[in-house]
Amino acid sequence: MNTKGILIVVSGFAGVGKGTLMKRLVQNYDNYALSVSMTTRAPRPGEENGRDYFFVTKEDFEKKIAEKGMIEHACYCGNYYGTPRFYVEEQIAAGKDVILEIEIQGAMKVKKQFPEAVLIYVLPPSAAELEARLRGRATETEEKIRERLSRAATESEGLEKYDYIIVNDDLDECEKKLHGILQAAHYTPLRNEEFIHTLREELKGFMKGER
Repeated sequence: MNTKGILIVVSGFAGVGKGTLMKRLVQNYDNYALSVSMTTRAPRPGEENGRDYFFVTKEDFEKKIAEKGMIEHACYCGNYYGTPRFYVEEQIAAGKDVILEIEIQGAMKVKKQFPEAVLIYVLPPSAAELEARLRGRATETEEKIRERLSRAATESEGLEKYDYIIVNDDLDECEKKLHGILQAAHYTPLRNEEFIHTLREELKGFMKGER
């Protein structure tokens, strides 16, 4: 069977808890790796190159784009952010399941390049609970909270494009369900084409009397 890792794209509304969920997966299971993004912004105090981000110059980033070395990228507030192809492919080849935590537009770009990627959208149990979580953070203005809720309404129109949705009601249960989904994804025919081909050829050999 396939021993390579798989590419996992996780999206979710702001405030749904997807970041906490991803960190718990990496901490509690050995087979996951969080993708490290590349950016042209300057490192903040305490950030480490290769751990928090790959920090590069604008020229280096644009060179990566030209060489098709980025899986997806975007420009925010004058700085580039994106997912470097080399890191993802290196981890997958080593047998790690690589998690990309990105928004819906980036997820669709990834799916075009990696049709076998697993796309998961993390949802709150209700719109009221999402609002409560956003307010509970006590870090944003009323205007910002309304903006995030409005964006969530817009993003909800694209949920059918994902392979799975998962509701983050109880964090422990959500983590277990997510891990179960990702483990099962290893056993789809699409991710085991080489094994299926080998088995098929062996069976044909029996039919021809070669075995």
